Amino acid sequence: MTKSKTKFGISYIDTGSPIHQLNGITKFVVFMAWITIVLTTFDLRLITGLLLIGLLLLKLSRVPFSVYRTLLVTASAILSINAFFIFLLAPNQGSEILGTATPLFSFSESHVLSRETLYYLTAVTLKYFSMFPIALLFVFSTHPSEFAASLNRLGVPYKIAYAVSLTLRYLPEIKKDFVNIMHAQQARGVELGKGVSIYNRLKNVSKILTPLIFSSLDRAEEISNAMELRGFGRHKTRTWYSLKPLTNADYLVISGFGVFTVIAIAKRILEKDLFWYPF
Repeated sequence: MTKSKTKFGISYIDTGSPIHQLNGITKFVVFMAWITIVLTTFDLRLITGLLLIGLLLLKLSRVPFSVYRTLLVTASAILSINAFFIFLLAPNQGSEILGTATPLFSFSESHVLSRETLYYLTAVTLKYFSMFPIALLFVFSTHPSEFAASLNRLGVPYKIAYAVSLTLRYLPEIKKDFVNIMHAQQARGVELGKGVSIYNRLKNVSKILTPLIFSSLDRAEEISNAMELRGFGRHKTRTWYSLKPLTNADYLVISGFGVFTVIAIAKRILEKDLFWYPF
């Protein structure tokens, strides 16, 4: 049996960094603004800048790299596979979008990798990967109860706000169940180590995901029953112990990202070309 050392996590980690001191609403606004900017552009300069800033913010959050290293590697692998299948199914898509074709490598008569397609695949991969660091930063630096209280303060019904809080709290439980199921399957001879081929490893991962889904459904039912027994939702309002007011730093960050988002959207509307292509 392959020995497994699973050190990654996806939950709130209080490191006391300046990012942790910001209000949960501020970090949610930044997250949504970030997603909006990324989804409205294919400009590789802007995408690369956002990716580097996101990684820098993760560094500033003081969350140990070992906590999210596996998640970054997994996301990179998945997006690389996605790029491969894009090329497999539409090998000329980059050339069709950019309007030129400069062949680089020929794999077959129908699959010729051009410089334009390579550029397109790089832009698409980095585009989606640039959203990943900021999503991790939001989860690592946002306390679920404080965020739920802030949402309710903004007018979001407390039932919805509490559901968001439960979702953030449930993420580490999913990771814990995943590790437990993985160890149980490894004890039964299901190999997931480096010595296993990629095909067999993917097939064996499905033996973990299936029980993980069913265990998640069972846990959701238990949480629902527990909340119902405690009278959740009986009253129209509730008080929050973790309510945190917005500070000047919060208003400054929200204003800055608001302006940046407006500029990004205006840039997209005014520009004729969807892609920035330097060649």
